[in-house]
This record gives sequence, structure tokens and C-alpha cells, in this order.
Amino acid sequence: MRFHLIDRIVSYEPGKGLRGLKRLTAGEEYLADHFPGFPIMPGVLQLQSLVEAGSWLVRLTDDFASSVTVLREVKTVKYGNLMQPGKALAVAVELTNRDGPAAAFKGKGECEGVQTVSAQFTLFSYNLGDRNPALRDRDERLRSHWRALHLLLTGGLGR
Repeated sequence: MRFHLIDRIVSYEPGKGLRGLKRLTAGEEYLADHFPGFPIMPGVLQLQSLVEAGSWLVRLTDDFASSVTVLREVKTVKYGNLMQPGKALAVAVELTNRDGPAAAFKGKGECEGVQTVSAQFTLFSYNLGDRNPALRDRDERLRSHWRALHLLLTGGLGR
């Protein structure tokens, strides 16, 4: 099972912020178990939507310089209203601090103007080849993958 929790990058300003959208459909695989008869998007996946948005902002700000971006720390997560199928989760992240490969964010997710999740979190970016030179070719393949996915998420229109 693999999740992509940002369906569309709505707008972004490199080094500042990004807005994205996740449309929750009844066909999402995890909804069968969460919860039968009353499907809702798990809170951890709402948080992951914010993390993905932050990762996209790092990639776009750095022109895809790093092939891997991972979650390093999460603080002050708050959950609000439930997120049900047929609704859209609008996510917004703001870069609050940058220290080399580490990037700190604050983010929030809303559905129909009502907050469903908010958090502060830190991401860390690197290249596999920096840790193991034999993996440099994978860095290029990952960067190509991210660039192609970026075109899909923005409709090929850039910002």
C-alpha cells in the first residue's frame, strides 16, 4: 500500500509556503478499516498530508537538489473535525526556519473552512549518494520521479 496524500499543488512560493489539496474518495484503501460503517481519514494520514506538502516546498525551493526528504520531528499536533469521503482537505504549510538540510514548518489542514489538523514539524533532506556513493544513480532516478510527479500535481503549469 502506498499513499499519495497531495492530489494537487494549488500554489507555492519558494522558501515561503505551499497550498495543496487532497480529495478524499470512498475508494481509499485504508477507509475499509478506518472505520467500517463510518469511514474517516486517519489523523496520522492528515498529518502526513502536511508533511508531503512541506516536502514539496523543500523540493521546489531547492530545485530538486535532494532526492530524499524525511520527517525528523513533530510538535504540537492538534486534530479538529473529522475528514470523511467526498470532502477535500485543503493543506497549507509555511516554512518557519531553514538550517541547511533541516526545514521547520507550521501547517494546517481544513475541510470546508473548518480545521481538521494543525502541526509544527521538521523535515530533513539528503541524497543517498552522499551516504553511499554506490547509490548516486538512485538519486537521479528519484529526482526524475519527483520532477515528473510535480508536473502531474501542478498540471504542468509550474506555480
